[in-house]
Amino acid sequence: MAEDRPMPFLGVLMLQTRFPRLPGDVGHPATFTMPVRRRIVAGATPQRVVRDADPALLAPFIAAGRELVAEGAAAITTSCGFLARWQKELQAALPVPVWTSSLLALPALPRPGVITVDAAALDAAVLRGAGADPATPVQGLDPASALVRTLLEDREELDVAAAEATVLAAAAALRAREPGLRSLVLECTNLPPYAEALQRATGLPVHHLPGLVHERWASRPAR
Repeated sequence: MAEDRPMPFLGVLMLQTRFPRLPGDVGHPATFTMPVRRRIVAGATPQRVVRDADPALLAPFIAAGRELVAEGAAAITTSCGFLARWQKELQAALPVPVWTSSLLALPALPRPGVITVDAAALDAAVLRGAGADPATPVQGLDPASALVRTLLEDREELDVAAAEATVLAAAAALRAREPGLRSLVLECTNLPPYAEALQRATGLPVHHLPGLVHERWASRPAR
């Protein structure tokens, strides 16, 4: 009789954070339909990952990914879209599919625009890391908003209604600049909870990391 194999699971490399996570957020336990194991990468704060792009963090992310693979992870994702910067390095270091960011969807989308937590930090290197055109239109959330302070300063409070308004305002600003957009991508893995409101407000398809992960999980090669 064949030996039973453990059920494959999705490994999630998590930033070290304390801010609230709503359903749809990569860190919320109800977001994914497949089995999940999360691993916090010590020292990987939003500041160091997003704004500092600290290269010293690549090694601990690889180490955490290898731990999850050794435990049986069939694929790896992350809790921060800016880790697309290291997509190639992480994929080269790990023997399972690695889906760092929703930005990986950009090359296949018609006339996409990106909504990000920090437009200044989402530079050409991050877009190229995802295989995307560095000229892709990008719109950041209002840097003075409570949502940005919660996410990048890792605060424990989250005003959900105000957060949704901030995301919708960013989409409106992006569409005003780029009226020909045909799709939206949410870089930040904390923004999918507002995806339905965005789609209602814009009439555009809204892409995010949980959607990409579910699609690619279903089509991943059998091991």
